[in-house]
Amino acid sequence: MDELAENKAKRGLTLVYTGDGKGKTTAALGLAIRAAGRGKRVLMVQFIKSPERTYGEKITFEKLGIEIVQTGVGFTWTKTPEEHRAALKSAWAFTKEKVLFGGYDVVILDELNNALAIEKFPIEDILPLKEVLDLIQHRPKRMHLVITGRSAQEEIIACADLVTEMKPVKHYYNEGIPAVKGIEF
Repeated sequence: MDELAENKAKRGLTLVYTGDGKGKTTAALGLAIRAAGRGKRVLMVQFIKSPERTYGEKITFEKLGIEIVQTGVGFTWTKTPEEHRAALKSAWAFTKEKVLFGGYDVVILDELNNALAIEKFPIEDILPLKEVLDLIQHRPKRMHLVITGRSAQEEIIACADLVTEMKPVKHYYNEGIPAVKGIEF
């Protein structure tokens, strides 16, 4: 391997899991387990999920010693715009601090795409796309960054090294089966 290829192989990657199909967070969870298994220090920040609920991934990550932080207040229809805005503003400040100074090898920004795509209330003043792009470009050199959620912004797709779009082909929701404990949460 030549020196240029070797340097490129050692830089952190930006991976995006997006689309309307199931599996975006699940893919990121699997990546976190794989990275931790290789001795990497991993942080998962969940932008929408609330610490007031129990999620299977949090239970497992605590057992495995993988750091996971739920910073949201739930989906946009569950709380007021003010509650969501305050949570997202706090989540973004927390994320910037952890990415720039936390010493992680892999940081997963779960449902960040969803947060950036919110249209029910103003988001740009508390979670500016320009700042997100700046963070992606100026994070520690060897840090891998994983961004999940529907409706990934074109600018995020453009600066990613890998983009996987989850596409639904068939889903049990369409048959009236609600979210299943252990499968969705």
